[in-house]
Amino acid sequence: MAGSTFGHAFRITTFGESHGGAVGVVVDGVTPGVEIATEEIQLQLNRRKPGQSSITTPRSEPDRVNVLSGVFQDKTTGTPMMMILYNSDADPSAYDAIKNLFRPGHADYSYLQKYGIRDWRGSGRASGRETSGRVAAGAVARKLLARRNVSVLAYTINVGGISCRTFDPETIENNPLRACDAEAAQQMVEYVTQLKDQKDSAGGIVECRIRGVAPGLGEPVFDKLDAELAHAMLSVGSIKGIEFGAGFGVAGMTGSQHNDQMSTAGFVTNNAGGIIGGISTGEEIVFRVAVKPTSSIAKPQKTVNTAGEESVIVTEGRHDACICPRIVPVVEAMACLVLEDHYKRQAALLG
Repeated sequence: MAGSTFGHAFRITTFGESHGGAVGVVVDGVTPGVEIATEEIQLQLNRRKPGQSSITTPRSEPDRVNVLSGVFQDKTTGTPMMMILYNSDADPSAYDAIKNLFRPGHADYSYLQKYGIRDWRGSGRASGRETSGRVAAGAVARKLLARRNVSVLAYTINVGGISCRTFDPETIENNPLRACDAEAAQQMVEYVTQLKDQKDSAGGIVECRIRGVAPGLGEPVFDKLDAELAHAMLSVGSIKGIEFGAGFGVAGMTGSQHNDQMSTAGFVTNNAGGIIGGISTGEEIVFRVAVKPTSSIAKPQKTVNTAGEESVIVTEGRHDACICPRIVPVVEAMACLVLEDHYKRQAALLG
């Protein structure tokens, strides 16, 4: 299956399906001799795994990572790292009743049109479970970036129109939505819980801040740093849009308002979000992604079956009422993968 590999000098290939035997990733281009313990990778996977709160899927997957190659005595060897997570709580029987129906919002129809066959257990390759391999690989990239004093932090800033008004990093991992404002988080939880009771789901916005990135990263013209970050984010099934810095707000600004003027102390503003001309400026990189509502809802919806006949579908099962909190570590992982790749490409350019 083409399209399962991402990156250039630091490259990953993910594999596996939601209700298959396992999911995982192969990572190539890892710097040798870097100390990394399995627990460091597991820490990030724990943030992504299901069953974390009442608003996430109750599917009980321990998501224990098994590192099969590329690490010896807790140090990277420079050879490909293969990491696998075995599925232990798959229940494909839950989909027997709807296997011939196209679920609205899912890739059922489009996958069948492309391949002539589809895995109707969960969402197969299109499942959010595929992102566990990305998070495992991202943990490795995060470790490499930490040696360069680069930090990546994502968090929820909006759910269902409820926005965070303050930014408190300490709050993020202490509420079910991974929001950066405790008061807004409580309102978000109440809103999502209400939707869950109504057999519906909520979308939201996740913001990411990246600090410590050296100026000069990015490969114009087609592999600009912001273009590669956009590619990474939009490759995540639940993400439908991205903006950098001032984002879509630039449409209402003048050039004098938007331009990031400079002084001897550096940039006066950061409307560009830390990237100009596709190249990092050394300023904080800031972007936001739009996360769609979970497609699997138990409300009756109109659809058609594989025979082309109109029908009604109710998607029962174990699903997230809001994907934002579990998307946060995926956003961080994908950002880490892009940055490590570009650090290595820049090193090759400069010799």
